[in-house]
Amino acid sequence: MQPQGPEEPAEGVEDVVRLTTDEQLRAVNNLVRHRIIRLLRDGPATISQVAEKLGLLKGSSSYHVRVLERAGVIKVVRTRKVRGVTERYYAPTSRQIELPDPGQGQPDVLMRHALADLEAAPADPARVVRLQHARIGAAKFAEFADRLMALMDELGAASEPEEGDAELAVAFFRPQDAGPARQDTADGEERDEESNTNGEQGI
Repeated sequence: MQPQGPEEPAEGVEDVVRLTTDEQLRAVNNLVRHRIIRLLRDGPATISQVAEKLGLLKGSSSYHVRVLERAGVIKVVRTRKVRGVTERYYAPTSRQIELPDPGQGQPDVLMRHALADLEAAPADPARVVRLQHARIGAAKFAEFADRLMALMDELGAASEPEEGDAELAVAFFRPQDAGPARQDTADGEERDEESNTNGEQGI
């Protein structure tokens, strides 16, 4: 899983950081810290600025920022003195964050954060939410996966800093398949409940 930002890699910023340790995974397995990372992708910010923009208490903002810094997800990119106090500006250490795929039955951190953001988003008639089912082979699956990734890259490249935020979350996967549901017909024969294999749209 790779949460991505729209920015091109800045000087001294890695293209991808892979999170593997328990400390790193705990750091990103938190909705507030997920939103801090997203905020910092728009540009460096201080703890006070993070608190103001996300509606946090300064102490809470400081705690979450420190957790992310210790995990190596964000870092101080510049400092300045304000009335004798040093202000630290934080930014992500990488353009992308790569998380290990969860095991079967384990929570998917990225999708849970995306769903929480979707549910918290204001109503917007332009918003697109769709679930599509299809039956396809391995070659077609790989083809669509590549096209989805290319589209996400295209969206990132089209980002304009002065415009409003937009999020695109993709989960393209093969669900657990217990086989087609079957039921007895009146004459005792079995038939498939699922007769449309060309794909169906849901909510």
